Amino acid sequence: MIGDQIADQIANQIAKLTRSVDAFERCVASLDEGAFLKPLRRWTPRDIVAHLVGWNRHVIEGSRQILKGELPFYDVDPGEDFANVNAHLISDYPSKDRDELLEELRSTERELTAFLRSVDESAWGRDFGVRNKGATITVRNTVDDLIADYAHHQNQLTALPHSK
Repeated sequence: MIGDQIADQIANQIAKLTRSVDAFERCVASLDEGAFLKPLRRWTPRDIVAHLVGWNRHVIEGSRQILKGELPFYDVDPGEDFANVNAHLISDYPSKDRDELLEELRSTERELTAFLRSVDESAWGRDFGVRNKGATITVRNTVDDLIADYAHHQNQLTALPHSK
């Protein structure tokens, strides 16, 4: 019974992640081409998509490290507000083609959800002793952070006056 509840919680969290990606993707698709490449503050919407493509993959690798009791690589020297990590992601995915980047986003979301479905239920929220700035890092709260990042960036883009 408890196992079923945990399985449902995990399935719900993965579904929430997928809904977050869907909503973000629709938001990006609503931008005209000029808005997609126009700087907001320090990033363009293109940069934000590249950032999230990379974070989908980072969460896979980081979760594997958490499951081994290791601090995720991106927490070792992230820079202020993960500036060091994010700068690499923006350059790792250089395309300026919105459809191409959105397909990459969708592809990495599928990779991530497949990985998350493979994580043993007992390990999902388990404390493996991984800490960052005093906080316990788990697969569960790592996924929650990514979901929150999608929502944050969707809110940034929704505020743009340059949508179709």
